[in-house]
Amino acid sequence: MPTGAKSLEVSIFGRSYKVACEDGEREALLQAVAYLDGKMNDVRKAGKVSGTERIAVMVALNLAHELLATKLGAGFDLGQAKRRIAAIESKLDAAIASQETLF
Repeated sequence: MPTGAKSLEVSIFGRSYKVACEDGEREALLQAVAYLDGKMNDVRKAGKVSGTERIAVMVALNLAHELLATKLGAGFDLGQAKRRIAAIESKLDAAIASQETLF
């Protein structure tokens, strides 16, 4: 177990697991567990896939697809995002400056 990690018992899809969890990461881990458990229950409720292993694989595929779509989608350009933020900051500064002259 990594330094500062503690063992935390979680339940996913009705099964208990002991997971190593770094100090300060407990809430994030519990949110991930709740999200995964919810996704697995959604797949089971849809009724098209049966068996815990198959449901887990389907959820893993869906999550991988979502991650890749987020990372690759719309050709995210960090430089362009920074330029847009700077332009917005300039507009805000100008708006605030004009408001200050009113008071």
